[in-house]
Amino acid sequence: MSPAERPELVIFDCDGVLVDSERLAVKIEVEVFAELGWQLTPLEVAERFLGVSDADYVAMIEGEMGRELPEGWLSGVNERLRQAFEEKLEPVAGVEAALTALAAAGLECCVASSGRPEKIRHSLALTGLSEHFGDRLFSAVDVGRGKPAPDLFLHAAAVLGYHPSRCTVVEDSPIGLQAARAAGMAAVGYDGGLVPRERLGIGGVSVIADMAELAPLLLNS
Repeated sequence: MSPAERPELVIFDCDGVLVDSERLAVKIEVEVFAELGWQLTPLEVAERFLGVSDADYVAMIEGEMGRELPEGWLSGVNERLRQAFEEKLEPVAGVEAALTALAAAGLECCVASSGRPEKIRHSLALTGLSEHFGDRLFSAVDVGRGKPAPDLFLHAAAVLGYHPSRCTVVEDSPIGLQAARAAGMAAVGYDGGLVPRERLGIGGVSVIADMAELAPLLLNS
């Protein structure tokens, strides 16, 4: 089901929606979990951890393993991700054209991601997408609860001056879509191939597999 009416603010997740980072990240996470003695498949990693904040990520891993992670573990993982991104990160295919079309139609766009602020800025800079958002960047560190709580999306809308009913969220994770619906916002699920499509079409959420579909979907609402 499409959003009921054209939004005024489109809120984008970053990883997997704007930048094609999830495949790189999942590959590295499979490796680092194996080093901890925890064997997970790429699908299991995606389904467990896609879209979660750093704090929730660490808590989930420590809860599963029943012990604290080694000191500096997360920093080491983030450094491996940073190196992989600098070598291989690309924008999601078609997303720049979608952003240009939405801006031309007068819709405002922002980013609301579970990633750290510096990671968001770095990813957008590497892929040439920074100019589409300016300082309209929001992170899970800005709020008390990460996704699937609605706090981050509500915070972004409030700062930019939009009622939740005038916002549409674009997400590639079930917990991100859950957060959008909890915020009272319309949502579009982007099927990037890591999460089964049926997991994205929750609660009547529209699902697209190509970013070329996004602008027509939102502008024709």
